[in-house]
Amino acid sequence: MSSISTILQVILLIFAVVMSFNVIIFVHELGHFLAAKWRGLRIDRFQIWFGTPIWKKEINGVQYGLGWIPAGGFVALPQMAPMEALEGGTKDDKPLPPITPLDKIIVAFAGPLFSMLLALLSALAVYGVGKPKDFIPTQIVGEVAEGSPAAKAGILPGDKIIEINGNPVDGFAGSLDSITENIILSKGQQIEFTVERAGAEAPLKLVSEFETRKTKWFQRGGLRQVGIGPEIDHIEFGSIVKGSPADKAGFMEGDILISMNGRKFADDQSAVAFVKETGANPIEIEIKRGAEILKRTATPVVPLSPAGKGPMLGLGFYGAPYQNQGIVHPGPFKQVGDSLRMMWTTIVSVAAPDSSIGVGHLSGPVGIGKLQFQLLQMDDGWRRILAFMVLFNVNLAVLNMMPFPVLDGGHITLAILEKIFGRPVKAKPLEILQTICALALISLMLFVTSKDIGDSFGHGPAAGQEVIFP
Repeated sequence: MSSISTILQVILLIFAVVMSFNVIIFVHELGHFLAAKWRGLRIDRFQIWFGTPIWKKEINGVQYGLGWIPAGGFVALPQMAPMEALEGGTKDDKPLPPITPLDKIIVAFAGPLFSMLLALLSALAVYGVGKPKDFIPTQIVGEVAEGSPAAKAGILPGDKIIEINGNPVDGFAGSLDSITENIILSKGQQIEFTVERAGAEAPLKLVSEFETRKTKWFQRGGLRQVGIGPEIDHIEFGSIVKGSPADKAGFMEGDILISMNGRKFADDQSAVAFVKETGANPIEIEIKRGAEILKRTATPVVPLSPAGKGPMLGLGFYGAPYQNQGIVHPGPFKQVGDSLRMMWTTIVSVAAPDSSIGVGHLSGPVGIGKLQFQLLQMDDGWRRILAFMVLFNVNLAVLNMMPFPVLDGGHITLAILEKIFGRPVKAKPLEILQTICALALISLMLFVTSKDIGDSFGHGPAAGQEVIFP
């Protein structure tokens, strides 16, 4: 019964992801559709997803359909810049009455406008129901990896980072102004940290190199890191190996470590070292589980696998940082503004030659679908999806306003040129340009999708969630 429930849950989550995509696409295309109706344009087809329709129905001269390629949608408007090669051609060759450049601009702009309105509507819903605040407010370094760029630069545990490359920071992770994000999005070959240190009369300027995690050729490149972790609040048991001493002693994932043999620990590394030092002797472990304080005794043993390892308990120590979690209610315009800022920062980072962020770090439908699936599996998943709808629709609106012929911004650009020169752009050059742009966008989509798929293979624990087995 448990496996059936799991399968049903996965099916429901996938269905929710697909439906959210459909809603986003439908609203965007509905904007074009309603604007075209208002301006009296001929509408051949209104289709969600591309390709040959797997379902279609004609109502009042308009063919409504669902394509088989889940990557977008369109309204076929033959009086706009023609895109028969992409949308499957018009229904007949009857001459069409001309429309004005203003009509074209209004119809093209309506799609991004409706996406932005959906973003605002989603933001209003988030304002009402709230969303989780996943934020690590501490700016204090709790751990510096031995031999890391940060260690070589002189950063020490206990240092408080107040600026990175001259930009003030407000926490360790969870916002564009936090330490982790500033490291990842930094440019140039070095990163300058401004830190406050106990005993120092003034903040110190420390310059660090950076490193990136090695990845396979089919995966995204690693993000910048310097080898620091935040000051931790407590140590949790992140995983329990079945049949291990920890499992037999009754420990559970999520238990909070209080002490071992009466000793408390400042970080997970020191807890790991203690178990190694203890060897095959019993350890009295005090934990907190919910409101309960429990004591258990476990004796480390030498596992058959991996070979060559010393005595182990069979559990993962996870240093959990101070977190400012809870439900917050940001204003709708602040949410949209934050989404615009995030998008602009991403575009600038991708375009910058001295950044480690490239086109390969963008996501296509597969990556976005995976992210939505993961969000739905987390606590308050439905609230997270609502917040994601704000970000996604803002991105959709802005990207579609870019002046490429196959996008809404391209239609607006062509309409402006038509108004300036008094005639539409010639059909043949336009068709060639549309084909080139379409092939470029399809190639980009295939490339980022290959990275979306490649990232599903060969990765260990996520950054910031290292599991250490003693």
